[in-house]
Amino acid sequence: MQIQKTSKDKQLNREYLTTLEAEQRSGLSRNYLALLLRRGVLEGFRPSRDWFIYVDSLEKFLATNRKSGPKGPRKKPKQTDSPGEERKISTQRD
Repeated sequence: MQIQKTSKDKQLNREYLTTLEAEQRSGLSRNYLALLLRRGVLEGFRPSRDWFIYVDSLEKFLATNRKSGPKGPRKKPKQTDSPGEERKISTQRD
């Protein structure tokens, strides 16, 4: 009799890291790694409070090109008068 391996059995043999180890290895924050895990971008598991990240999933994510975030604070748009907008002029009478 031969036992068939399920996808769950395959995952038992995968190497994994804690979020702290993954943070040190990748340079990404633990909060960001947890967000990626919750969104399903990274594969891992959470037996209790802390996440464990599969090494192959992390390496695959780090190998992909990612868009960089904003550089510094955003600039507020300059306020300009719209062509259809009327200006209110206050006049004072003596």
